[in-house]
Amino acid sequence: MALQGMVSNRLRSLLTMLGITIGVAAVIILVAVGHGSAVAVQNRIENLGTNVVTIMTGGFGFGRGSGGAQSSFTRLTTKDVKALQDPTAAPDVKSVTPVVSGTVTATFGAASYSPSQFVGTTPSYEEARKSPVEAGTFITPEEESQRARVVVLGQTVVLNLFGSANPLGQTVKLNGIGFTVVGVLTPKGTNGFQDQDDIAIAPLTTTQDLITGVSSGLNQIIVEAKSSHQVNAAEAEATSILTPTHSSNGSATFRVLNQASLLQTSASTNHVFTVLLAAVAAISLLVGGIGVMNIMLVTVTERTREIGIRKALGARRADILGQFLTESVLLAVVGGVVGVAAGLIGSRFKIVGVQPVVESYSVLLALGVGVAVGLFFGIYPANRAASLRPIEALRYE
Repeated sequence: MALQGMVSNRLRSLLTMLGITIGVAAVIILVAVGHGSAVAVQNRIENLGTNVVTIMTGGFGFGRGSGGAQSSFTRLTTKDVKALQDPTAAPDVKSVTPVVSGTVTATFGAASYSPSQFVGTTPSYEEARKSPVEAGTFITPEEESQRARVVVLGQTVVLNLFGSANPLGQTVKLNGIGFTVVGVLTPKGTNGFQDQDDIAIAPLTTTQDLITGVSSGLNQIIVEAKSSHQVNAAEAEATSILTPTHSSNGSATFRVLNQASLLQTSASTNHVFTVLLAAVAAISLLVGGIGVMNIMLVTVTERTREIGIRKALGARRADILGQFLTESVLLAVVGGVVGVAAGLIGSRFKIVGVQPVVESYSVLLALGVGVAVGLFFGIYPANRAASLRPIEALRYE
């Protein structure tokens, strides 16, 4: 009888279900967008290494009477690297990677290109920054100690200099100095701020000799902890080692970036963002439920005489209540199932540059809430129908 009631008013039933459908689909898609955004941000942070602490120059390192020039004590040096590599002072540190940055123009034949990042570093950079090579090899300890003129290129640099040609073994000129390409990095994409494949990496010693100079010091020191649980301990050890020689008026002249803390903060922020999106989508489910209630009230009014006839023939209050409650729940169930299908299909497409990632709980939650909404908002109309007195119902119209 509930099915017959829906079929007899097809357009009205369809429009009623549409409210539930939109609500359920909106919940699934918006939760998927929030989760997809969180996954994308976490992947970008993890591409920089989650077990690392990055130490950078900066802070309050301006000497008195220096005219604003940064004093030498604010520079990070190889002495700091050796101090951090001491297993007694820093037992939670796995590796220490010095990094210098410079600006170069790379040329190969008629092609010329300036990478956004040119890095001079040591072999431990590959693991610390999760920068494996796709072809060839990374910088070796021998190349670093021998000041070899070799370079590892990112995919963007390779594309601009070599096109589709194989770059391995070729000689590129960096600021007019010849370097042999020994490796090509695995693509990493963008991190939201810059192209991570737009990079060239050379040995630290070679870079300081030919590009940046030794006196400029280090731009960064990457400290890799032995495990994700030891990152905070490694940060504390690095800070205690560097503070005595890198402080001014009691303030450190260096900055510390903890990737693990950044990842936790990002996850917390994205969780709040996802919850807010789900709450906004839930409003449409509420509106859909009000639509079900409205239509069921109209249905009860239209079928008052039918209710009177059924009661006169012996139908009990529970029979009438069950009939109209079943009809409202059926509208919600059908609308919810269609909404789930629409949500899953919609989540296959990128939304505002974000690839949605469907959470299984959101599908079950949206469908369950949709059915609950139909049940809740169907109780009053069904109870109103069941409460009609047979004589009044028969006399209606």
